[in-house]
Amino acid sequence: EVQLVESGGGSVQTGGSLRLSCAASGFTFSSWTMNWVRRAPGKGLEWVSTISAGGGITRYADSVKGRFTIARDNAKNTLYLQMNSLEPEDTAMFSCAAGGSSLFGDPSSLDYSYWGQGTQVTVSS
Repeated sequence: EVQLVESGGGSVQTGGSLRLSCAASGFTFSSWTMNWVRRAPGKGLEWVSTISAGGGITRYADSVKGRFTIARDNAKNTLYLQMNSLEPEDTAMFSCAAGGSSLFGDPSSLDYSYWGQGTQVTVSS
């Protein structure tokens, strides 16, 4: 059974940092492109970042570029998202997802094979 389990969310003030983790199991993690997406209150799903299977290629939404860093540890089957300089606009449920074409294609397609349940991030001003 495929599982993606996020953790690390919480409440921080503007300018704060959080590190999200996504523990993967049930599939060959090291062979899959991985992604972070988010859904803000009252808004649609938004692509945040993607990392290649080997970790050497990354891509970011303009809204988080320079503030967020995606990384992975294939030995631990874990995906990360380091979030710095957080803003109230970053308040959302963050989820990890496997597969899809976001690395080189249209990230708005959100065509992922597996999804996690999400972890809540709340940034207060």
